[in-house]
Amino acid sequence: MKKLFLLVTAFCLLYACPLLPAQNESLPYRTGKFDSSAESLRKYQVPEWFRDAKFGIWSHWGPQAVPREGDWYAKNMYVEGSRQYKYHVATYGHPSEFGYKDIVNLWKAERWDPEELMKLYKRVGAKYFVSMGTHHDNFFLWDSKLNKWNSVNKGPQKDVVGLWQQAAKKEGLYFGVSEHLGASYTWFQTAHMADTSGAYAGVPYDGNDPVYSDLYHERADKSDTGWLTTNPAWQVDWYYKIKELVDMYHPDLLYSDSGFPFDYVGRCQLANLYNSSADLNGNTQAVYTCKHNPLGMGVLDVERGAVEGISEDPWQTDTSIGDWYYRHGQRYMSSDQVIQMLIDVVSKNGNLLLNIVQTPEGDLEDDVLEILEGIGRWIDDNGEAIYGSRPWKIYGEGPSMENQARGTFGGVRDVRPYQPGDLRFTTRDGKLFVFCMEPTDGKLSVKALGKSSPYYQQVSSIRMLGSKEKVRWTQAADSLEITSPSFHPSYAATVYEIQFK
Repeated sequence: MKKLFLLVTAFCLLYACPLLPAQNESLPYRTGKFDSSAESLRKYQVPEWFRDAKFGIWSHWGPQAVPREGDWYAKNMYVEGSRQYKYHVATYGHPSEFGYKDIVNLWKAERWDPEELMKLYKRVGAKYFVSMGTHHDNFFLWDSKLNKWNSVNKGPQKDVVGLWQQAAKKEGLYFGVSEHLGASYTWFQTAHMADTSGAYAGVPYDGNDPVYSDLYHERADKSDTGWLTTNPAWQVDWYYKIKELVDMYHPDLLYSDSGFPFDYVGRCQLANLYNSSADLNGNTQAVYTCKHNPLGMGVLDVERGAVEGISEDPWQTDTSIGDWYYRHGQRYMSSDQVIQMLIDVVSKNGNLLLNIVQTPEGDLEDDVLEILEGIGRWIDDNGEAIYGSRPWKIYGEGPSMENQARGTFGGVRDVRPYQPGDLRFTTRDGKLFVFCMEPTDGKLSVKALGKSSPYYQQVSSIRMLGSKEKVRWTQAADSLEITSPSFHPSYAATVYEIQFK
């Protein structure tokens, strides 16, 4: 029986989906300016819309939100003794009997209103929006013809990516998708395990049932344990499925939750994305982001972290206000923390992509709405110092620039405490914007604009954004001294616009 199953599987893979090209045969991609060579793809230029946008909102959402137990539920429910395994057994039963395939059918998204949420996201300052395409759970949020485990066939029975895109276009926001499929093949191998003790010792989890191999994948080779699979067939499977996503929706941004994936296979994917965008827009307007080093072919993404100084190339921080998926009782960032992070990232030539945690039903809780309103209030007063800005000669000064904690995936921490005197800088249209990250005692010193500073320029006027009160200042040898207005807004970070003679 096992031999018959393997023969049938091989036949289906060969004829239903052309996984393995001949040795010297190219994978099919849209032809144009870019080909699959690294030399060609390194000619890519980041479009101005991305450089100007600065702030995007992400919906990192799907069936894994259903248990309300936070991140990586689909993997950890199969890890014997883990918190999520214990919760799963107590709530749903043993994963040999009630598995992730059954969680999928509990996801209904019955309170999800993409149009109303998109109106809110635009109002609070987002310039682009990113939808989850597929997480490591191999469940697709689009109307896929290559994977029946998708949100049109299962769960909410809605084209989540398509509806998000319609809402984003209606509000004039750029639209992106995130793909986490590359890591799925090894990440989901826990579903092929079994308990080692207790009443179910040795009983295989439901991922071992070949009927569900299209969700859980086949069992990986013992040596295939990295974040990205080394299996050539799986790499090409990834190619066709993500190509389907790109060809159906033509996103303005594609995010991979990995380093640059699969060498030649990944380069074919990128050529397809960039050439398709050029055909649609007259020139390439698409952005590709991945972790670590994009090798000059796209945009660096730093998860839950920031680069240490001004980057010559645009880059992006991706982070969440809390867990990536909804979890009972989780604590969220404050709106002040989000704004401080946005300022720091933009001062270093970056963008912030922020996940707003949705309930399994698809709406937002009151505390999340309050955070968004706080962001919106700050943006209303100070957005001109963010959008379309560029880094100044230095990104900042102040006490917290020393001994900064390391980020989760490189760089420095994206959320960290700031102190009075911590400053960040951006520039736009010849103006300098000085961000005071925390309230001061009424005096603000900008050492970079002292007469003895190498960055000195003679100041002609200063105003505080969001205030009509006149600002008093003097420019001395060691610093520019600003007397803060008596008015102080409800948020922490204030912004001064400085014009020079």
